[in-house]
Amino acid sequence: MAGPRKRSALIALLVSDQQGGSQAAILEELRRCLLDGGVPPGTAIPLDEVAQVFGVSRIPVREALKTLIGEGLVEHQLNFGYRVAKLTTRELHELYVVREVLEVAALTAAVAKATQQDDIEATATHEALGQAIKAHDVRGYHRDSRRFHLALVRPCGMHRLLAMLESAWNTTEPVQPMAHLSDGVKAVMHHDHAEMLAAFLARDEERLVAAARAHHDRLRASLAALPRHTGLFVDTD
Repeated sequence: MAGPRKRSALIALLVSDQQGGSQAAILEELRRCLLDGGVPPGTAIPLDEVAQVFGVSRIPVREALKTLIGEGLVEHQLNFGYRVAKLTTRELHELYVVREVLEVAALTAAVAKATQQDDIEATATHEALGQAIKAHDVRGYHRDSRRFHLALVRPCGMHRLLAMLESAWNTTEPVQPMAHLSDGVKAVMHHDHAEMLAAFLARDEERLVAAARAHHDRLRASLAALPRHTGLFVDTD
């Protein structure tokens, strides 16, 4: 006889402020959980249990999951239901290439439009990233690394470009690539961030782009060190 089914990690993380939530609220909460790093790729998303959390029928949950499938965060297979999407290692590498192209384009425009308030925000996120490293806060490091990069590109004001960058970034979030870096590698990455911040504050476009490209080269190299046999990826080669 089969034992009791293991509870999905997603259900433990979902928060519903009120029963009968709207489809938009359900979508936002599901997306938040998937991007927060606590629900690994391959995790089951039980439709009935999610509906129960929100006090709704299957219909709004299914519609929210369809949107997340379109965003590359969820996958659906007949007879297997919904799961947090897995990437191949090649797909992960390609997404980082896409992120570099989009980020460099955004930085080029952002450095000329940045204000003092942008400087304050970028500096604050860099300091928070440093604190996460000191505290050995893996999830915090991953979250603040994203916040730092977005603080540098946001002044560009190119909303479609930023949306594409965010989409590419979101697709890699369940894997939590930065969570697997050693403390030594994180320290080197933080030095890269410091160089990017200094160039941003100096409004030195050439220096900023060079620092960003060097950083992305290091990021892609770090992907080769990610564990391949943990179930995070579709392939194991």
